[in-house]
Amino acid sequence: MFPSISLAQEIGVAILLVAALAGVVGLGHMLWDGRFHQPEPGALDSLSVIPAQRGPGAHPLESVELTEAEQQAFAGLIRTFPLN
Repeated sequence: MFPSISLAQEIGVAILLVAALAGVVGLGHMLWDGRFHQPEPGALDSLSVIPAQRGPGAHPLESVELTEAEQQAFAGLIRTFPLN
């Protein structure tokens, strides 16, 4: 094929190209399956081991009382955010 490289190098390049093509096809197949197919029933049951989130008054260290000045500063900060 190419006069400047040996037959072994040509075979190596061909194998690399086939492996790269197989990788791209496999990745495309995984992405296609993940995007357009719903998970099987019962597949998400293992997520029940994650504890539920506690409410805002669950523990005194998880809440902070703001002063009036801090509340006004926070409200002013929120007003600067775009509404998009």
